[in-house]
Amino acid sequence: MKLVILDRDGVINKDSVHSIKSPEEWVPIEGSLEAISLLNKNGYTVVVATNQSAIGKKLISNVTLDSIHKKMQDLLNKKKGKIDKIFYCPHVEEDNCTCRKPKTGLMQKIKEHYSINLEKIPAIGDSTRDLEAYSKSEAQPILVRTGNGKDVEKKKSFPSNTLIFDNLLEASKFIIKME
Repeated sequence: MKLVILDRDGVINKDSVHSIKSPEEWVPIEGSLEAISLLNKNGYTVVVATNQSAIGKKLISNVTLDSIHKKMQDLLNKKKGKIDKIFYCPHVEEDNCTCRKPKTGLMQKIKEHYSINLEKIPAIGDSTRDLEAYSKSEAQPILVRTGNGKDVEKKKSFPSNTLIFDNLLEASKFIIKME
Protein backbone atom coordinates (compact mmCIF):
# COMPACT_ATOMS: atom_id res chain seq x y z
CA MET A 1 0.00 0.00 0.00
CA LYS A 2 1.22 3.47 -0.89
CA LEU A 3 0.30 5.78 1.97
CA VAL A 4 0.95 9.47 2.70
CA ILE A 5 0.18 11.03 6.09
CA LEU A 6 -0.66 14.73 6.32
CA ASP A 7 -1.18 17.18 9.13
CA ARG A 8 -4.20 19.40 8.41
CA ASP A 9 -3.83 22.99 9.66
CA GLY A 10 -0.87 24.73 8.03
CA VAL A 11 -0.37 21.91 5.49
CA ILE A 12 -3.72 21.53 3.70
CA ASN A 13 -5.46 24.67 4.95
CA LYS A 14 -4.45 28.06 6.30
CA ASP A 15 -3.87 27.90 10.03
CA SER A 16 -5.15 30.29 12.68
CA VAL A 17 -3.80 31.03 16.16
CA HIS A 18 -7.48 31.14 17.18
CA SER A 19 -8.20 27.66 15.74
CA ILE A 20 -10.37 26.82 12.75
CA LYS A 21 -13.86 26.98 14.26
CA SER A 22 -16.19 26.75 11.26
CA PRO A 23 -16.32 25.53 7.67
CA GLU A 24 -16.15 29.20 6.59
CA GLU A 25 -12.78 29.59 8.37
CA TRP A 26 -11.37 26.52 6.63
CA VAL A 27 -9.50 27.88 3.58
CA PRO A 28 -7.22 25.63 1.52
CA ILE A 29 -3.61 26.63 0.95
CA GLU A 30 -2.99 27.27 -2.74
CA GLY A 31 -2.11 24.00 -4.50
CA SER A 32 -2.87 21.73 -1.52
CA LEU A 33 -6.04 20.19 -2.93
CA GLU A 34 -4.33 19.62 -6.27
CA ALA A 35 -1.45 17.96 -4.39
CA ILE A 36 -3.78 15.46 -2.70
CA SER A 37 -5.53 14.77 -6.02
CA LEU A 38 -2.15 14.21 -7.68
CA LEU A 39 -1.15 11.74 -4.96
CA ASN A 40 -4.47 9.89 -5.38
CA LYS A 41 -4.06 9.75 -9.19
CA ASN A 42 -0.66 8.14 -8.62
CA GLY A 43 -2.09 5.41 -6.41
CA TYR A 44 -1.51 6.92 -2.97
CA THR A 45 -3.94 6.63 -0.10
CA VAL A 46 -3.90 9.95 1.77
CA VAL A 47 -4.76 10.18 5.48
CA VAL A 48 -4.77 13.06 7.93
CA ALA A 49 -3.36 12.98 11.47
CA THR A 50 -4.28 16.20 13.24
CA ASN A 51 -4.38 17.69 16.72
CA GLN A 52 -7.78 19.36 17.18
CA SER A 53 -7.60 20.83 20.67
CA ALA A 54 -10.41 23.25 19.76
CA ILE A 55 -12.72 20.38 20.77
CA GLY A 56 -11.05 19.99 24.18
CA LYS A 57 -11.15 23.76 24.65
CA LYS A 58 -14.90 23.67 23.88
CA LEU A 59 -14.42 26.08 20.95
CA ILE A 60 -16.04 23.60 18.55
CA SER A 61 -18.06 20.38 18.75
CA ASN A 62 -17.46 17.08 16.97
CA VAL A 63 -20.39 18.00 14.71
CA THR A 64 -18.64 21.25 13.69
CA LEU A 65 -15.40 19.37 13.08
CA ASP A 66 -17.31 16.94 10.87
CA SER A 67 -18.74 19.93 8.93
CA ILE A 68 -15.25 21.35 8.44
CA HIS A 69 -14.02 17.99 7.18
CA LYS A 70 -17.03 17.64 4.90
CA LYS A 71 -16.15 20.98 3.29
CA MET A 72 -12.55 19.79 2.84
CA GLN A 73 -13.69 16.49 1.26
CA ASP A 74 -16.25 18.24 -0.97
CA LEU A 75 -13.62 20.65 -2.29
CA LEU A 76 -11.22 17.74 -2.81
CA ASN A 77 -13.90 15.78 -4.64
CA LYS A 78 -14.19 18.64 -7.16
CA LYS A 79 -10.46 18.17 -7.84
CA LYS A 80 -10.94 14.37 -8.09
CA GLY A 81 -9.11 13.84 -4.82
CA LYS A 82 -9.97 12.43 -1.42
CA ILE A 83 -8.65 11.85 2.04
CA ASP A 84 -9.29 8.23 2.93
CA LYS A 85 -9.52 8.74 6.69
CA ILE A 86 -9.02 11.52 9.23
CA PHE A 87 -7.43 10.63 12.56
CA TYR A 88 -7.66 13.40 15.14
CA CYS A 89 -6.82 14.11 18.76
CA PRO A 90 -9.54 16.17 20.48
CA HIS A 91 -7.52 16.72 23.66
CA VAL A 92 -5.69 19.70 25.13
CA GLU A 93 -2.08 19.36 26.26
CA GLU A 94 -3.08 19.19 29.94
CA ASP A 95 -5.08 16.00 29.28
CA ASN A 96 -1.73 14.21 28.82
CA CYS A 97 -3.31 11.77 26.35
CA THR A 98 -1.30 9.40 24.15
CA CYS A 99 -2.72 10.70 20.86
CA ARG A 100 -1.71 14.38 20.90
CA LYS A 101 1.33 14.92 18.68
CA PRO A 102 4.30 14.82 19.39
CA LYS A 103 3.14 11.57 21.05
CA THR A 104 2.56 8.72 18.65
CA GLY A 105 -1.01 7.59 19.39
CA LEU A 106 -2.45 8.89 16.11
CA MET A 107 0.36 7.23 14.19
CA GLN A 108 -0.33 3.97 16.05
CA LYS A 109 -4.01 4.20 15.05
CA ILE A 110 -3.00 4.65 11.40
CA LYS A 111 -0.63 1.70 11.64
CA GLU A 112 -3.35 -0.52 13.12
CA HIS A 113 -6.13 0.68 10.80
CA TYR A 114 -4.14 -0.08 7.65
CA SER A 115 -2.12 -3.00 9.09
CA ILE A 116 1.01 -1.32 7.78
CA ASN A 117 4.52 -0.63 9.00
CA LEU A 118 5.06 3.13 8.92
CA GLU A 119 8.78 2.86 8.24
CA LYS A 120 9.68 5.37 5.50
CA ILE A 121 6.02 6.31 4.89
CA PRO A 122 6.01 10.02 3.85
CA ALA A 123 4.48 12.12 6.64
CA ILE A 124 4.08 15.85 6.06
CA GLY A 125 3.71 18.53 8.70
CA ASP A 126 4.41 22.17 9.48
CA SER A 127 5.38 21.92 13.15
CA THR A 128 8.04 20.33 15.32
CA ARG A 129 5.42 18.21 17.08
CA ASP A 130 4.27 16.74 13.75
CA LEU A 131 7.81 15.87 12.71
CA GLU A 132 8.67 14.37 16.11
CA ALA A 133 5.59 12.11 16.04
CA TYR A 134 6.44 10.99 12.51
CA SER A 135 10.09 10.34 13.33
CA LYS A 136 9.28 8.36 16.52
CA SER A 137 6.95 6.22 14.38
CA GLU A 138 9.72 5.59 11.81
CA ALA A 139 7.81 7.48 9.11
CA GLN A 140 9.75 9.86 6.84
CA PRO A 141 9.25 13.37 8.29
CA ILE A 142 8.66 16.09 5.71
CA LEU A 143 8.42 19.77 6.65
CA VAL A 144 6.51 22.22 4.48
CA ARG A 145 7.22 25.95 4.71
CA THR A 146 3.51 26.79 4.92
CA GLY A 147 1.73 27.35 8.24
CA ASN A 148 4.36 27.25 11.00
CA GLY A 149 6.93 25.59 8.75
CA LYS A 150 9.10 28.67 8.15
CA ASP A 151 9.50 29.25 11.90
CA VAL A 152 10.35 25.58 12.50
CA GLU A 153 12.96 25.68 9.75
CA LYS A 154 14.59 28.82 11.21
CA LYS A 155 14.82 27.23 14.66
CA LYS A 156 16.20 24.01 13.13
CA SER A 157 14.13 22.15 15.72
CA PHE A 158 13.28 19.00 13.79
CA PRO A 159 14.61 15.46 13.26
CA SER A 160 17.84 15.35 11.24
CA ASN A 161 16.33 13.16 8.47
CA THR A 162 13.55 15.70 7.73
CA LEU A 163 13.03 16.66 4.11
CA ILE A 164 11.94 20.27 3.47
CA PHE A 165 9.70 21.67 0.71
CA ASP A 166 7.95 24.98 0.09
CA ASN A 167 4.47 23.47 0.12
CA LEU A 168 2.40 20.30 -0.12
CA LEU A 169 2.36 20.33 -3.92
CA GLU A 170 6.18 20.37 -4.12
CA ALA A 171 6.42 17.62 -1.51
CA SER A 172 3.83 15.51 -3.34
CA LYS A 173 5.63 15.81 -6.68
CA PHE A 174 8.86 14.69 -4.96
CA ILE A 175 7.15 11.68 -3.34
CA ILE A 176 5.72 10.58 -6.70
CA LYS A 177 9.05 11.07 -8.46
CA MET A 178 10.90 9.01 -5.82
CA GLU A 179 8.63 5.94 -6.15
